[in-house]
Amino acid sequence: MKAIVVEEFGGPEVLALREVPDLVPGPGQVLVKVHAAGVNPVDTYVRSGAYARKPALPFTPGSDAAGRVEAVGAGVARFKAGDRVYVFGMGTHTGGYAQQLLAPESSLQFLPANTSFSQGAALGVPYGTAHFGLWARGGAKPGETVLVHGASGGVGIGAVQLARAGGLRVFGTASTEAGREALLQTGAHAVFDHSEPGYFDKIMAGTGGKGLDLILEMLANVNLEKDLRGLALGGRVVVIGSRGRIEIDPRDTMARNADVRGLMLGLASPQELRQIHASLRAGLENGSLKPLLSQELPLIDAPRAHTDVMKDKKIGKIVLLP
Repeated sequence: MKAIVVEEFGGPEVLALREVPDLVPGPGQVLVKVHAAGVNPVDTYVRSGAYARKPALPFTPGSDAAGRVEAVGAGVARFKAGDRVYVFGMGTHTGGYAQQLLAPESSLQFLPANTSFSQGAALGVPYGTAHFGLWARGGAKPGETVLVHGASGGVGIGAVQLARAGGLRVFGTASTEAGREALLQTGAHAVFDHSEPGYFDKIMAGTGGKGLDLILEMLANVNLEKDLRGLALGGRVVVIGSRGRIEIDPRDTMARNADVRGLMLGLASPQELRQIHASLRAGLENGSLKPLLSQELPLIDAPRAHTDVMKDKKIGKIVLLP
């Protein structure tokens, strides 16, 4: 089979298309024929060697994928050959940037017939992170107002859809007109241009001066100070992304009984992951969740995908098609 192989840590150019041996499932494992593989920012950190947990070299990147079950190992009871599935769970299976992958039964979920394989490959990290951020970490409640700060990427789109389906009032920001239109189409009640001076004043006006109950923050090193000042009493900021340091005034948390909460999906418990993906499957089935795709690229274009996924103005999810 063909797979992307990283033989040394480095830039996108180290992503090389290679011919490698076909895979065989062992006990408890499922062999999946990959129809689409999701590209996430974390994949670029792993590839560069900057991620906290470095895989042994050589390795195939990619934690998210979707396809059909080809075979199952001894002890696998839930899945059978031919099942449509998506794969999630960083560090629990062979990489998704390949024509085949192996995953434990616990890292698979059924993919409904109304969801394409490319959409399925957009679920694991982005929608898993959004769900974890809203409910487990953010403590979201129906009727609250949530701001998805930087919402036009894969996690942001997922958060908007999940929050809207969960009964929240949803605000989102994006720096392009196309991004803001996509957020409105996907369920946001109001959208704002975070590249516009004074945009946060407009957000606050949209709350009637009450402030925001919850903020999902994609770029905390830029936005955390203003986030804290925009919270309602008892408000929470969930830090999903940050690219540097920031100085804040802790009194901004004291004045609102506010919380700043970190999030790393890789630290979710097995039970939390089961709950997340049971919920995502239900949302796909009832049509409330519809992953938005920005690019579908052939496997050989993995270096381009790793460059594009780090651009600020992308809308939706990039996937590779093995």
